Amino acid sequence: MHTHILPKDIPDFAKKFGYEGFIRLHHHREGWARMMQGDKFFREIHENCWDPKVRIEEYARFNTQVQVVCTIPVMFSYWAQPQDGLEISRFLNDHIAEVVAQYPKNYVGLGTLPMQDVELAIQELERLKTECHMPGIQIGSNINNINLGDEKLFPVFEACEKLDMAILVHPWEMMGQQHMGKYWLPWLVGMPAETARAIASLIFSGVMEKLPKLRFCFAHAGGSFIPTIGRLEHGFHCRPDLVAIDNPVNPREYLGKFWVDSATHDPELLEYILKKAGSKKVCLGTDYPFPLGDLEIGTFIEQMNLEPAVIEDMFHQSTLDWLKLDKKQFV
Repeated sequence: MHTHILPKDIPDFAKKFGYEGFIRLHHHREGWARMMQGDKFFREIHENCWDPKVRIEEYARFNTQVQVVCTIPVMFSYWAQPQDGLEISRFLNDHIAEVVAQYPKNYVGLGTLPMQDVELAIQELERLKTECHMPGIQIGSNINNINLGDEKLFPVFEACEKLDMAILVHPWEMMGQQHMGKYWLPWLVGMPAETARAIASLIFSGVMEKLPKLRFCFAHAGGSFIPTIGRLEHGFHCRPDLVAIDNPVNPREYLGKFWVDSATHDPELLEYILKKAGSKKVCLGTDYPFPLGDLEIGTFIEQMNLEPAVIEDMFHQSTLDWLKLDKKQFV
């Protein structure tokens, strides 16, 4: 789970909508494209970002059959006008649905929503469930700097619980990134902090308490949340007047109640995550096809001398449980 995909061809949304900021692809050489945001270069991507056959072949090298795919966070476009955001979401979701329909034994899709407008987000969520038959969605760690625990967003989570849709939370629009552009710090430091921000917001606001059937999964092993649970718990106890104002439950109580992926790049940290969350809540996440991901899929996990049942949980069972899927559909 936790891989990213794009259509090979993306409309010129800036030209269509009449304002800039949207991603377009410049296919400058065979098998490669530049992601451009207006005239600004964002990232170069290879054909494994859009070609489902290439992806299947690359995964097969690591004895992996199934990929959970979702869009790249820069495509969220939460800053866009709501109707434009809906159109982009529908375009991306239709593409993912087509890939899944073409290769049902190899792909599971997660949709994206125009989270800047709650009503439109719920509208697209319902379409994802009824028409696209997706088991869940991917959202950002904040919505235009609004924390996920904000009451404005609660109806979306309420709808997710009602529709039984899983949620992958991926860090994006990292806080403070305008002040730390050098050394790739937004990705190296900002993303773990963003994910912790999202989890803490959902816990302290009471979203997880009010909607206990929601199935959240957080990218990059939950970022810095689990490694700093002691600090969060201590703050909860020493300043309840600041921390426990909307939810009286100790944040430590939520460990094991949400899923995280395995992308730690550090066996010792993964062992700690497994100890705190349990193997049934840790999924095999790669962030494929990007270089910051686990591109030798699961290899470091196989070298950790873990119990077979723990590996089985991480390699497939935890993801099946999170998405409420049956392994038989991929056989």
